[in-house]
Amino acid sequence: MATQRDKLREDVKFRILRLLQDNPEMTQRELAKEVGVSTGGIHYVLNALVEKGMLKLSNFTAAEDKRRYAYVLTPKGIAEKAELTRRFMIRKMAEYEALKAEIDEVRGGLSEQEFAEIRAELKAGN
Repeated sequence: MATQRDKLREDVKFRILRLLQDNPEMTQRELAKEVGVSTGGIHYVLNALVEKGMLKLSNFTAAEDKRRYAYVLTPKGIAEKAELTRRFMIRKMAEYEALKAEIDEVRGGLSEQEFAEIRAELKAGN
């Protein structure tokens, strides 16, 4: 059974592969900001993905700084992303169903007026 830490690592890898598939020129700093991980953590994961053959480095020809690289998903990386996507969706849909059931249970204890007030607060952004 996957631990919470394993799930978090898998989510980080999934998000990195998803971002890089659409934006191979993203910098490590940009990836870190988007994923919510330190730049050092992103560097570690990228190196692991390159070593496992899921990413390859290419020179980013449009960049003025020729030291910049693009991270391109390999066929192995695309297959891994597809599998991670499947597991991510199963996990998130199960979380959604559990949360929905809990909301329905709590909602049962509220009057229609109280529920309407909560919805109004949500719409107002509170």
